[in-house]
Amino acid sequence: MEDEYNKNNQSEHRPWGFYEVLSSEHDHKVKRIIVYPGKRLSLQRHKRRSEHWHLINGHALISLNYKEIYLKKGMSVDIPVGTTHRIKNTGTEDLIFIEIQQGDYFGEDDIERLEDDFGRELAKGV
Repeated sequence: MEDEYNKNNQSEHRPWGFYEVLSSEHDHKVKRIIVYPGKRLSLQRHKRRSEHWHLINGHALISLNYKEIYLKKGMSVDIPVGTTHRIKNTGTEDLIFIEIQQGDYFGEDDIERLEDDFGRELAKGV
């Protein structure tokens, strides 16, 4: 079964780690996201989806509208549509979390980047 899972769920690699899409339907998308130690995702927001993050392993610093929240394994956070957010792995091992997206559109082009550690394109006007 593991081999079949790996064939159907390709990893998308990023400078901070990688993710796998576990489910993609018209009303939701679910990802398993791994963030390497000391790395963080871009500061971003979405116009068409909310997100729920549940930590499976590790420790994280979450920024929600510039307020910082520390989370550890077993804890969760909700990110409403339009909320500025970011996650950073503050531990020494891989941070693993499940991201549940809900809304009417789940494309990667719904990411409005406000800051990025890796020189990726920011939203216009930023």
